[in-house]
Amino acid sequence: MSRGGGVQLNKPLSSFLAFDLGHKRTGLAYGTMILSQASPVGVVQAEGDKRFEAFSTYIQTWQPDALVVGIPYHPDGVAHENTRFAKKIAQQLKAKFNLNVFEIDERYSTTEALSLKHSAETKSSKSTKAHKDVDGLSACIILDQFFSEWHAGSLQPTAAQSMPQPMAPKG
Repeated sequence: MSRGGGVQLNKPLSSFLAFDLGHKRTGLAYGTMILSQASPVGVVQAEGDKRFEAFSTYIQTWQPDALVVGIPYHPDGVAHENTRFAKKIAQQLKAKFNLNVFEIDERYSTTEALSLKHSAETKSSKSTKAHKDVDGLSACIILDQFFSEWHAGSLQPTAAQSMPQPMAPKG
């Protein structure tokens, strides 16, 4: 289940910055619509205003067209304290950076990231930083889920008319 930010868009979206929000750490991933593949770009270890200062640096560096925020739910779909926390941060991101924000159900993304990390460490004692970075991997899983839902046409924007068309690959 996901929703768009309800903003009228004047151009196709092509690049995205995803957030796996935590109270103390936030994993970030970047991806483009053309490749539809996410890559971890960092982890923010900050709270309050410091968190948004760090987010601002990533947004200025990567220049995304939109943001994707993972929203956690209980396995049965019921919201909890972290659901409200993530939705609040998503609203603040939209207000502070004037970018469209998509919310993606992130149930099990951390579990999947831990599994990938464990698998990578089992195969190689020299695992890469990306494999050690569970928060960044979780953000990748969230962004990959966004791409899958986008291409399947199953994203549910707040207002149907706000749904932009993906940028077509050149070639």
